[in-house]
Amino acid sequence: MTTVRTARGDTSPLLQRGIPDTPHRTGGCHVPVIPFLARDVLAALAASVTVLLLFDRWFVPAALPAAWILSLAVQRAYEQHCLRAGTDESRRVLRSAGLVAVGASVAWWFVPGSGLLHDTLFALPITATATLLLRQFRQLRIRAGWRHGQNLERAVVVGPAPSAALLISILRRDSACELEIVGVCLTDPALSEGVVPDQVPVFGGVEDTVEAVRHSGCDAVIALPGPELEAAELRKLSWELQAQGVELLLAPVLADVAAARLAVTPVAGLPLMELHGPTLSRLPRIPKELADRLLAAAGLLVLSPLLVVIALLVRLDSAGPALFKHCRLGLRGHEFTLLKFRTMYQDAEQRKAELAALNQYGDGALFKIVNDPRVTRVGAFLRRWSLDELPQLLNVVAGQMSLVGPRPLPPDEALALPEDIRLRRLLVKPGLSGLWQVSGRSELPMEERVRLDISYVENWSTALDLHILARTPGAVVRGTGAY
Repeated sequence: MTTVRTARGDTSPLLQRGIPDTPHRTGGCHVPVIPFLARDVLAALAASVTVLLLFDRWFVPAALPAAWILSLAVQRAYEQHCLRAGTDESRRVLRSAGLVAVGASVAWWFVPGSGLLHDTLFALPITATATLLLRQFRQLRIRAGWRHGQNLERAVVVGPAPSAALLISILRRDSACELEIVGVCLTDPALSEGVVPDQVPVFGGVEDTVEAVRHSGCDAVIALPGPELEAAELRKLSWELQAQGVELLLAPVLADVAAARLAVTPVAGLPLMELHGPTLSRLPRIPKELADRLLAAAGLLVLSPLLVVIALLVRLDSAGPALFKHCRLGLRGHEFTLLKFRTMYQDAEQRKAELAALNQYGDGALFKIVNDPRVTRVGAFLRRWSLDELPQLLNVVAGQMSLVGPRPLPPDEALALPEDIRLRRLLVKPGLSGLWQVSGRSELPMEERVRLDISYVENWSTALDLHILARTPGAVVRGTGAY
């Protein structure tokens, strides 16, 4: 076990939890710039070759790679804080394309007959699309676990113990996150036991932050809001971290707020953070409604042979109907009949009382048992691969559900929630998949599932839906919490 001397020279008793030996910081960041440059050059070269083959003109193909890299650099796309996944890459790429288009327009003014503007405007969509795809491929590699912790930025969290624990859980929940928490410095270190995860070292108090940075070799410090972290102390900490070549990141008070809803507004020289309201009106959701129904109808058409086979297997495995129908609450509290393939024996409801002691959620309205004896053999297989949910595509086509949204709850489970939480969940349609389904499903405690559902409602966007849909196959294959 390694002990660490604090900034005051004594040994903090909190370090008895054990801190792994790590090399001292040598400078630089763990997110390499060269792979980004290589991918962006490759994207520009692909567009350049296309232009050369189609139009047999060489000027744009020769200049585009350098112009593209320069425009991305102007948009700060290679600064360390912009290299993390999910840091508004699309906006920077589109702005870079606009810069190149403006430059090509100016050059075309002097040589109008060269085809320069035509070739540039033809190449830019290819370049921008290829750049975004190659950068997204990097995030997919991270989610798939191909990097195994390599090149992740290391961070130390500073702030209250409960807020630090919440931040750590959020970062660990996102498999695409490139921040690895290597320790915490707490404003209330006495509360760390039982709050901060045991595998996260506690370096001591706020005054020990600089020493913790030196010991852990971290790249960033994340400061959480709290009365103990006043402006003067944060300013002093930023100066000390700057001398170490370490970033200081300030976390907002609201943890479950999408970056797109936040904007910095200067007032009297003070940078105030403006929180935009969630998108809850129907007009922006019309494309989502159309896409949901079209994709669900296409899915039913393609999967119809599989649905027939599953229905036959359910009927042959045990007595009873192939489909299970249950009352659920939909948009604005309207009840509808949810469809699933039956995965339990017909007397499952009668046996519920005798198994109440095994309910992993205690005596609440939600009832879930690991290795539930009421589940049939075919039912266990269907649950493991989430095939029992496929009939809900009919609910999506009928407009009762969406492909992505909070999970539909029975009325009794919904009534068990606080009224404000329940009403907020019902502002959008329930979904076939959702944030908590791709984050651990039944492995998550009820409070975490409710929090993720509310986070989806508050931060909905088309990009969030696509992100959840992209993570859904991986969650199904992993099978975490599928029982």
